[in-house]
Amino acid sequence: MIARLKGIVAATGDGQALIDVNGVGYVLFCGGRTLARLTIGRENTVFVETQMSENAIKLYGFETAEDRAWFSRLQDAPGVGAKAALNILDALTPAQLMDAIVLGDAASVQRAHGVGKKLAERVVSEFKDKPPPAGLFSVSFAPSEGVEGLASTSTASTGSRAAAASALTNLGYQNVDAQRAVAVAAKELGEDASEGALIKAALKALAPS
Repeated sequence: MIARLKGIVAATGDGQALIDVNGVGYVLFCGGRTLARLTIGRENTVFVETQMSENAIKLYGFETAEDRAWFSRLQDAPGVGAKAALNILDALTPAQLMDAIVLGDAASVQRAHGVGKKLAERVVSEFKDKPPPAGLFSVSFAPSEGVEGLASTSTASTGSRAAAASALTNLGYQNVDAQRAVAVAAKELGEDASEGALIKAALKALAPS
């Protein structure tokens, strides 16, 4: 199974990228967010999900290990195939997707192209109260720095949210309540909110009215 490729971006097209690795070209199916980060002629490291069937082997490329993990997790929901999973990850970052699931916000998932109300509701209900998926790797690529590049804003923000939720559970709150409060805080404060800011806002949300 191919899980990661490091090579030169030879070409990009409609939903696809061609990565040249030491003279061998690999065609990857990619979402718009990943394609936007790939520059033709420059080296990149891309995380890969390999899917095999009787008729074909398909490679799906992602900017981060977190995106790759969510792509795989989403397809555990009945009716969600590779295309729908890519579209959902184009509409929502992993952090936004986790917030939508925790808050029961199917309307946000429905923003994805080709995802109807019933499928969006199924995604939210399928993964409610479940922890986010763990990726195989812990770093993402920067446009020209390869695997040594800094993690993306999406990965960093998700880390802050997870740390904030963990801190609240350590204070005695139920995990589901902590996750929901952090999601509410993140929606109020924005993608780049720090762990401390999230904890403070989440505590306000958890305070008795």
